[in-house]
Amino acid sequence: MQEHSMSFVRTEMTPATAAPRSQAGIGAWLRKNLFSTPLNSALTLVALLILAWAVPRMLNWLFFDAIWVGADRTACLTTEQGGELPAGWSGACWPFVTSRFGQFMFGRYPLDERWRVILTGAIFVALLVPLMIPRIPWKRLNAALFFGAFPFIAYFLLVGGVFGLRYVETSLWGGLLVTLVISYVGIVVSLPLGILLALGRRSHMPIVKLLSVVFIETVRGVPLVTVLFMASFMLPLFVPPGMTFDKLLRALIGVALFASAYMAEVVRGGLQAIPRGQYEGADSLGLGYWQKMGLIIMPQALKLVIPGIVNTFIGMFKDTTLVLIISMFDLLGVVKQNISGDPTWATPQTAKTGYIFAAAIFWIFCFGMSRYSIWMERRLDTGHRR
Repeated sequence: MQEHSMSFVRTEMTPATAAPRSQAGIGAWLRKNLFSTPLNSALTLVALLILAWAVPRMLNWLFFDAIWVGADRTACLTTEQGGELPAGWSGACWPFVTSRFGQFMFGRYPLDERWRVILTGAIFVALLVPLMIPRIPWKRLNAALFFGAFPFIAYFLLVGGVFGLRYVETSLWGGLLVTLVISYVGIVVSLPLGILLALGRRSHMPIVKLLSVVFIETVRGVPLVTVLFMASFMLPLFVPPGMTFDKLLRALIGVALFASAYMAEVVRGGLQAIPRGQYEGADSLGLGYWQKMGLIIMPQALKLVIPGIVNTFIGMFKDTTLVLIISMFDLLGVVKQNISGDPTWATPQTAKTGYIFAAAIFWIFCFGMSRYSIWMERRLDTGHRR
């Protein structure tokens, strides 16, 4: 009787069966994401038609019908314009970018001193990459070098005047060099200053709260163009006679203050999202105000507002193009200057090629910051997973 009952007990597991074809594979993904409803199907078809029309034209203009070699504007002229190319030809003029690439990167920085800019960029990358990879140790030392030592190293290398290095005025700087310098200083200064302003706005001390609110709302209430004008032309009026500020330094101050006001509101949103129990739990442990904020509240708040912080960084990176109004030439400014002021490359395709090149550089940096922030969000989203 006992042996008969044991015959119904399974002695080994049944092999796992594959998922139904309707629930796995490329077909299932397409049905779920692109053809889930009649409206989604129609939108997908419209998008495919637009891509089928636009992508070949873009590829032809950028690569297949483009001119890659040439010494001057005649390489990019059609027969209708006095050149040797077929009539009606239209394609990118990449020799223009090749011939002016040094100016796009360094501006008017002396040719024989550009190794200093390259060395500064190499140090920047060497310190930034390990700081962005969580598994690499010595993060405190890495952060101290990147945020503390690197600015001084970069200043002495780029400006010179010490250790036998030739002095290079900032008025000679330009191109991507100016864009990266302003962005780096803006990011490094705006985040900690924005945190302090956010804490000040939530402070129970009336004077600190009032000053923080006045600063944030005043800066956020005016465009960056106005801030740059004030930093460039009105800041010298408030310093003692005979004291002068470098034009680049004025732009750095204006951009950093402007970005810090927006950063303060982003951080304040994160602080308001923290449950009151976190504050009470920190108080029950006997932590002081700065210990509570630094160890308990602020790490959680910053994790919640990573998208807003990176969005502010991306906006600030693109807003560096506005320094052109105070006669500073960033990447876009140098491209525009070469397009409008250089008759050697005056062709109908030159302007399009130059602006597309500048747009591609900006897109690479902005897309990189965006993807890294998404990766960090997923990595730090441990407290909300089920």
